[in-house]
Amino acid sequence: MSGDNNPLGGLTRSVKSALLETMRKTADKTPRAPLAAPRGGAKRDLSFESMPAYQQLKAQRSIADTLGIGFPFYRPHDVRAGAQSRIAGKEVVNFASYDYLGLNGHEKITEAVSKAAATWGTSVSASRITAGERAFHRDLEHAIAELYQAEDSLTFVSGHATAISTIAALLGPKDLILHDSLIHNCVVVGAQLCGATRRAFAHNDMDALHDILASTRDRFDRVLIVTEGLFSMDGDGPDLARIVDIKESFECWLMVDEAHSLGILGKTGKGLFEMANVDPKRVDIWLGTLSKTLVSCGGYIAGPRALVDYLKLAAPGMVYSVGMPAPAAIAARVALDLMIREPERVGRLQANGQLFLRKAREAGLNVGDSWGYAVTPVIIGDSLRTVMLAERLLARGYNAFPIVPPGVPEQSARLRFFISSEHSVADIEGAVAATREELTRLEKEGVSFATMAKLMKARLTS
Repeated sequence: MSGDNNPLGGLTRSVKSALLETMRKTADKTPRAPLAAPRGGAKRDLSFESMPAYQQLKAQRSIADTLGIGFPFYRPHDVRAGAQSRIAGKEVVNFASYDYLGLNGHEKITEAVSKAAATWGTSVSASRITAGERAFHRDLEHAIAELYQAEDSLTFVSGHATAISTIAALLGPKDLILHDSLIHNCVVVGAQLCGATRRAFAHNDMDALHDILASTRDRFDRVLIVTEGLFSMDGDGPDLARIVDIKESFECWLMVDEAHSLGILGKTGKGLFEMANVDPKRVDIWLGTLSKTLVSCGGYIAGPRALVDYLKLAAPGMVYSVGMPAPAAIAARVALDLMIREPERVGRLQANGQLFLRKAREAGLNVGDSWGYAVTPVIIGDSLRTVMLAERLLARGYNAFPIVPPGVPEQSARLRFFISSEHSVADIEGAVAATREELTRLEKEGVSFATMAKLMKARLTS
């Protein structure tokens, strides 16, 4: 292959030169923050364009444009989220959707939402503490509490804010938060906001967690351990039985984020506790989202009644934020009912996930430690190669989202494949085959950031 349409491996000299010139100009224009206030009446540059992160974004877009790569972020879709989609008028198999059980747009849900909007409107107008509660709030919360065999639960309008608000309300400067090193951003932000000491333990390493507690537990009042039921970047999860034993031994709270495990793990999709055969009441705080399996929007906390009562009065995202509107609450409630009544959806999802994992391994793709349920990464390492692989797959009708640093550690860039109960065997086998073929082509072409760096160095020193 050759010509301007063959990125990097077959780039013409003119395109290589343009690429390197773009990189050089961007580096030259990146502003440096002043060490002191400007003198002689000069004004500071307060434009948003002067922010270093914005300049970096411009550089990335310039490189993508030069290589002929479409910008992968905020890509417009023409149809609802699901196992299939349409991008720029082209039908694609979609592996970038959290609609794990294929419930988005289900006729029972849309019918219930339509009735909810007609009855309750589209807003509750204020926070629940101010505007009051409605039956649909408590109906959903009772159903979630029943799922986890908990005394009560509480729903928020944002999954991200659920974690932040809960952690901020429960802990303070005399406390410690221990979380898995790959924990979601919402936990990190919550820890920063509350002022507690924060430490990460190695991913899924229960011995490391035990050792940290053995050496530090007596220095803090309260300790919160946080992990995920299914990690969204790696598709694996923790040893719940072991982590529960540790938290009880050291008298800690345990929070488990079920964002990607509700509807996915366990025989009937109830999550990590069902899969691990652990009493859910041994977990102090169940955290989750309504936007994935439950095809709505918002988040939830489930646990002791005292916890819920306290959060209703102390969690910023509850007290100072509008309550969940009826259409969102009722959509989640009906979706939860469908998940429980139709366990065959969970069975199809798990079978599809195992099929993808097996085929990917047979093809020699690096899937890390994925359990092979709803999430399996294909780890590439090089960021440029990852983005270009995503672009080439899209051209072949497969949409898989590229994740590059800082979203993942350096040299671990990857494509994430989210599997749905609605993907067909042909969808999965075709995606794996196309990934293997296009990755092999990129490897033969020598596509990598290292190659780009060498070209740039040669250009700038010539």
